Amino acid sequence: MTTKNDEILVTVGLGERSYPIRIARGLLGKLGSDIASRKIGNRFCVISDDRVAELYGESLMRSLSGGGLHAEILTFPHGEASKELATIAALARQLAKKGFDRGDALIALGGGVTGDITGFLASVYMRGIPFVQVPTSLLAQVDSSVGGKTGVDIPEGKNLIGTFYQPQAVYIDPDVLSTLPDQEFLGGLAEVIKYGIIRDREFFDFLAVNRKAILALDDSALLPLLERCCEIKANVVEEDEREGGLRRILNFGHTIGHAVEAASNFTLIHGLAISIGMRAATDLAVLGGHCTPEDDLAVRRLLQEFGLPVDIPPKFDRQAIRRFLLTDKKTVGGRVFFVLPQEIGRVIITDKVASTDIDEVLANT
Repeated sequence: MTTKNDEILVTVGLGERSYPIRIARGLLGKLGSDIASRKIGNRFCVISDDRVAELYGESLMRSLSGGGLHAEILTFPHGEASKELATIAALARQLAKKGFDRGDALIALGGGVTGDITGFLASVYMRGIPFVQVPTSLLAQVDSSVGGKTGVDIPEGKNLIGTFYQPQAVYIDPDVLSTLPDQEFLGGLAEVIKYGIIRDREFFDFLAVNRKAILALDDSALLPLLERCCEIKANVVEEDEREGGLRRILNFGHTIGHAVEAASNFTLIHGLAISIGMRAATDLAVLGGHCTPEDDLAVRRLLQEFGLPVDIPPKFDRQAIRRFLLTDKKTVGGRVFFVLPQEIGRVIITDKVASTDIDEVLANT
């Protein structure tokens, strides 16, 4: 990490494929010149959902033009429902009709759905063209824009079709968070808290102490939060790019969380489902003797203090959640793997979770 002129720079070190994460207020309006200097593509297509495009599309297009870049913009309907192969096909056809080729590049302007769609599209269009991430949600800024995971959903489960495909750069402008709906901001905070639980007790405590400043988007807390999350994510990706070992810890809360999200027919936003999943995973850790009840209570308390849910809504079918667990992409040979805390700041990955414990947690969460 380096800091220059009020800008934070975190590098994802992957040898020749290393890339920067730039964090600064007002960055959206001035990133065109930096992208131009990197010679990523001859021309660019901005991919965004209809809501984000209306808010920030014009500003980004002006910035790209100011950097001497030729760019167009394509949009798709907002929401998780668009994260499907049909959207990829429709966007690819539009790119082809506009004559985009292997010398061109994409820019993802939006939240996690947009980043996943754009990254996947970039990885398969013309067998792979470069892309850049410009995340506009907290969840995307601290998590999904970094690390190269892309994917779309199918009815059988979330993100079951996807690729690992790294961006050329990530540009994070905290100013855009001011227009983020409250629920989406809360959803991002779930991923923020995740980093403290899996990797950094000091950061977990920082979040508890600075809760009010974080919720107020105060730079004294928000900028260190963005920096630390990106550092942790970058470090994990550097050690395990393709999720063969260490990177699996980033799935804390996601095994049950994804199942809850799918059981809701994706009406429950991702981050809120992950909050429920983290509480459930910590309860499983207590039942399995991995974690103390005191740490379990601390996790639940912090989630609740930030206004995040910790209970599965009663209307959600527990048996449906159980079925979705078995189709989770982290399931191997019919064995469901869980990331469970041993203490705040340290986790294990295990498939040694009693079926009765899972039933008990689903019944009582």
